[in-house]
Amino acid sequence: MRIVKNGDVHVSAPIGMPKKEVERFIEEHRDWITEARKKTYESQRRRADFYNQLPLKTSEQTDNVLQRLKALIEPMVDRHSKEMGVRPSAVHYKAMISRWGLCNIRDKSICFSAYLLLLPEWCVEHVVVHELCHLLEPSHNSRFHALMDKFFPRWKDARKAAIKRVQIGACSESSEREQARPKVKETRQFYKLKEDEDE
Repeated sequence: MRIVKNGDVHVSAPIGMPKKEVERFIEEHRDWITEARKKTYESQRRRADFYNQLPLKTSEQTDNVLQRLKALIEPMVDRHSKEMGVRPSAVHYKAMISRWGLCNIRDKSICFSAYLLLLPEWCVEHVVVHELCHLLEPSHNSRFHALMDKFFPRWKDARKAAIKRVQIGACSESSEREQARPKVKETRQFYKLKEDEDE
């Protein structure tokens, strides 16, 4: 038995078990269900609080976020690309809440979440190295982990720190706490940074 994100109760039972037995099982665990739902709702609320700290409601806010992303991430991409001997074909930014970054192995492009601005810089750098490593190794296998150990030894700590930030609903000190908090939704706004002509 488990509680899913929307608070529904999912129960797995053997084929052929009478419905009354399942209902009895659920009733016997009513207190556990109530408590588990509270924890699920609270976790979802903290997650929403975290992402709502980055204003993306107006075009002005979106442009500001894009400028900040470029200023933060482009130098990291340049530095680590040279060190690792790789180069993404393009760098994109999108308001993704399902992941921090995404590497398209086929066209060698990388997409970063706008919400990286809510993380400490060292956590952002971990994401940059993570996606660049995928240009060398597509899978999350032992070779990929070895590459992460080589190019960003603290990657495990950075990943845990990022997860914790979301879980407690906190952002980095540099984020703009005072700004309005629009309702969270994964937008379809998409940005592409053009490569310099001489590259």
